[in-house]
Amino acid sequence: MDVVTGAFSFTGKYIAERLLAAGGEVRTLTRHPQSTSPFGERVRAFPLDFDDVAGLTETLGGADTLYNTYWIRFPRGHYTFDRAVENNRILLRAARAAGVRRVVYLSVSNASSSSPLPYFRGKGRVEEAHAASGLSYGIVRPTLVFAREDVLINNIAWILRKLPLFVVPGSGDYPVQPVAVEDVAELTVEIGRGEDTRVVDALGPDVLSYEELVLLVRDTIGSRARIVHAPSSVAAALGRALGAVLRDTLITKDEIAALAAGLLATSSAPTGARRFADWLVENAGSVGAGYTSETRRNWSA
Repeated sequence: MDVVTGAFSFTGKYIAERLLAAGGEVRTLTRHPQSTSPFGERVRAFPLDFDDVAGLTETLGGADTLYNTYWIRFPRGHYTFDRAVENNRILLRAARAAGVRRVVYLSVSNASSSSPLPYFRGKGRVEEAHAASGLSYGIVRPTLVFAREDVLINNIAWILRKLPLFVVPGSGDYPVQPVAVEDVAELTVEIGRGEDTRVVDALGPDVLSYEELVLLVRDTIGSRARIVHAPSSVAAALGRALGAVLRDTLITKDEIAALAAGLLATSSAPTGARRFADWLVENAGSVGAGYTSETRRNWSA
């Protein structure tokens, strides 16, 4: 039996699918245990309640591996990156108390506790917490994950479909290395089945500049939007304005800074074989057909 945090959400769902396909039993810890399960009754849901350590420990009892995808994309109210780091520490303490054999953490490429960007700094601190937990552990560091349900690629395509202009922050020549969510899930489960300490970048076979990625999406879906460049500060302001209309957070200034710094690519050898361009062709009719709201996905009651 394995436990996956967020098995009804994005990456966690694909990890759970992989485990179920291998014949395993899966439980999930989720902030929304009443959500409709994509797995029917095959995955039992329990509350991801960090104030109830005893409950977390009980749910984790008997688990071989904990696949930990818990994080927040940006602060909201009292949910800060500092709190997310501490919540991960609570989860690790519960896993150790429950006798979990191994934990695999889904981090991010170029995570570092010394990063100037709070998202990447927080992820780095959680990686250090796993190293200090006393548990057998592995860490998977995805770059830019793409899938039907992802936020970034889908909403790039949505904007290209709906608006006459698409604003690229800065030069647009900074690298991104898309990786399929299926490849991330397969690597994560592989590491979960092992015993050695592993920190592995999860990345696809293609490196594109951000502008090349946007142009590829535009041309594949048949958009006629014009690509224009603007300073990062202007792009962030436009993102906030469109986000206000959509009642969502479209993109943050830190996310723009991470893109511009090339943090969604690494020099590691590719671990995934699925190509972004092929996936785009296969999904050209559906990607960007609707807007994917971060608020509705992760913050709705």
